[in-house]
Amino acid sequence: MGFIVNPVAGMGGSVGLKGTDGEAIVHEAMRRGARPTAGERATKAIVRLKASLPQVNVLTVAGPMGEQVAREAGTEPRVLDLSHTGSPTSADTRMAAKSMADRGVDLILFAGGDGTARDILGASGRQVPMLGVPAGVKMHSAVFGTTPASAGHVAALFLSGSLRAQLRDAEIMDLDEDAVRTGTVSAQLYGYARSPFERRLVQNAKAGSVPGENETLDAVARQVAEGMRDGRIYILGPGTTTRRVAGALGIPSTLLGVDAVLDRKAIGLDLNEQELLRIIEGRRAEILVSVLGGQGSLFGRGNQQISAAVIRRVGRDNITVISTVEKLIALPAGALQVDTGDPEVDAMLTGHIPVITGPHRTVLVKVRA
Repeated sequence: MGFIVNPVAGMGGSVGLKGTDGEAIVHEAMRRGARPTAGERATKAIVRLKASLPQVNVLTVAGPMGEQVAREAGTEPRVLDLSHTGSPTSADTRMAAKSMADRGVDLILFAGGDGTARDILGASGRQVPMLGVPAGVKMHSAVFGTTPASAGHVAALFLSGSLRAQLRDAEIMDLDEDAVRTGTVSAQLYGYARSPFERRLVQNAKAGSVPGENETLDAVARQVAEGMRDGRIYILGPGTTTRRVAGALGIPSTLLGVDAVLDRKAIGLDLNEQELLRIIEGRRAEILVSVLGGQGSLFGRGNQQISAAVIRRVGRDNITVISTVEKLIALPAGALQVDTGDPEVDAMLTGHIPVITGPHRTVLVKVRA
């Protein structure tokens, strides 16, 4: 198995940068206090893989691009020395993927986001199946496990032969980060990778809206806005659904950012994790989020600013979820997914949660980690 870690993947999430594509953004994320998490998430995947397949042979990259994680997880990998200097770059990822494909690996397991998936597909094409450990900010592509442990489990199933016949063509999608930071969603399909598939363990690509849902969502937004209580902080998650609530209040909002509302007025736009924690300190607060279409993600995909620490502070009973019935019907395995990076918070969120699907209409939906 080829194994690649993008060590800076995901650093822009909790600090509200919408991604980490480009050296300047990585430096800005670090300036804002972001810490690397890709290695931790990759370790969970390798530990799960090794538990199911102890004799797996791993080919990886020297240093933080895989070797450190592989050794910490108890494997003795063969190591590629790409002779890069400084921090690893997307060029290093492409070089590693090409080298692994040329050496005939059976699978490339990588830790990163959509940008990393693009780099690997561009370098190895459809020559080698690929599977992602979700570690980025943007993970709209269909090559990622639902959690790091799930990715490790699927890799073990595939390498042991259990899923050899279940490769699918998985969409590699990515957003233009610069456009996102100006409030414009500009998604593009970059191709299809061959990827192992197990329905409960691998996510789908993000799906768009369906015709006819706008009127229902507008009515729900008005109901939610009218029900907001004075003196309470409301955290509005990213997306067009929650943006409708801001529209019903007549206040500004950020499309793919996280905003805060108090007494029907915006008190913070495009907030990061630390700003959210500061705003809700000593106050009653609620979180309002929508469901990521196609994937069923509730927390951990594109809304990392609403971190495990924020969720713990607010409490499970103060989370409001909005979704259309169509999105719920299409949920993978019939459940919503959480992947906050904190096992205790993920466990707290599992069970069933009420989801508002229309004016005065609520259904209970299962949540799993």
